[in-house]
Amino acid sequence: MIWDYFIYFAIAAIVLWCVGAWASWQKRFTLACTTTLAGILIFLIYIVIMWVALQRPPMRTMGETRLWYSLFLPMTGMVVYGRWRYRWILPLTTIMAIVFVGINLLRPEIHSKALMPALQSPWFAPHVIAYMIAYALMGAATLIAIYELAFRKKTASGTSGQSKDDLVCAGLALLTLGMLMGALWAKEAWGHYWAWDPKETWAAVTWLSYLAYLHLARYDKQHQRLACWMLIVSFCLLQMCWWGINYLPSAQATSVHTYSMQ
Repeated sequence: MIWDYFIYFAIAAIVLWCVGAWASWQKRFTLACTTTLAGILIFLIYIVIMWVALQRPPMRTMGETRLWYSLFLPMTGMVVYGRWRYRWILPLTTIMAIVFVGINLLRPEIHSKALMPALQSPWFAPHVIAYMIAYALMGAATLIAIYELAFRKKTASGTSGQSKDDLVCAGLALLTLGMLMGALWAKEAWGHYWAWDPKETWAAVTWLSYLAYLHLARYDKQHQRLACWMLIVSFCLLQMCWWGINYLPSAQATSVHTYSMQ
């Protein structure tokens, strides 16, 4: 089974990501980008192999979506590092990626070829990918917010504040795109665009929370630390939307999205 080989790809990618994180901290830009990119390519190769072996997009289970998140986190970290030269962003995104990889190693799931009819849609893969990239962008923005709260005594502003807002803008655009594709997918699969399913409800709450953050961050410069806290809360809501709702009794009883735990 292809999942049995995951540990080898994971170890190789993690080693390279760690080297990249160390290099970025030492301000060795070329080495940091080269090794991080090499780790990303190794991880991507595994996902492609898994896609071919399963004969379906590896996005059905929570473990499979964690693979994509683990891939997009160092990607986002490298983009932020390349754009704004934050030497601490690659170490933090690397730690986050390692956590999600570790969860997959400690809690392996059954990755079968079976794909329920509702998931056999052309909207399936782009919907999930849009959300996973958005989640990675929001994760990086949250790390910047935590850094500002922890290490900046003054009101968060300047370059780091702008970079954080840019990430959230891109992430919110992808959340919106993912939500629209999800609505079209729902219409095709179940005959309606929106049904206030628990997953859909939390997706709407998360989207509104990030929208509120952007309004506060852009138009109320006197409360930027409050905006940082709002961003952290929004990321917690995002986690609830992603996997937390699967543990709610109401979701287990009525949600059409509980297939993600199977």
